Amino acid sequence: MFNRNLLWMILLGVMILEGSLVHWLIPSAWQKQVFVSPNILLIVIMYIGLYRHRHSALVQGIIFGLLHDLLYYGNMIGVYAFGFGLVGYLVGLVSRRKPPLMATSLLLIATGELLFELSNYGLNYLFTITHVDFRYVLTHIVLPSVLFNLLIALLLYIPMRKLFEYIGTVQEDRIH
Repeated sequence: MFNRNLLWMILLGVMILEGSLVHWLIPSAWQKQVFVSPNILLIVIMYIGLYRHRHSALVQGIIFGLLHDLLYYGNMIGVYAFGFGLVGYLVGLVSRRKPPLMATSLLLIATGELLFELSNYGLNYLFTITHVDFRYVLTHIVLPSVLFNLLIALLLYIPMRKLFEYIGTVQEDRIH
């Protein structure tokens, strides 16, 4: 019970931090030429898909994506819920056989972040919420966001791996 609640509390804490403090950490000089979107919550959901289970990542991605839609993203409800759930599930689906190495994990997280950003743009473009050219979005929003989030994923790799190892040992102790 403790480990299940621990993940939910970590996700809630990450969501609050992402909405309040993280935007202050990004230098304002970066935001004049490119737009960087820190998606730490999505990174944690992808780590859940990598090291726990893809269904957990799907459910937690949909729930926290919907919360993100309601709190921070006002144009259309469901974009982040769809993106977080889909990406968390797909990353977990790709790595379901064995725990991936660091390079594989970071490659999957970068691919998942790219898929999320492109699906976010695609849905907004489909429903005519945005009319920005795709090349501009790719070079000024998507690629800088993927690189920034890849750096965050690299910084979070060891703590998240240790957390899931701890949760795994707690589960094994309860089984035996």
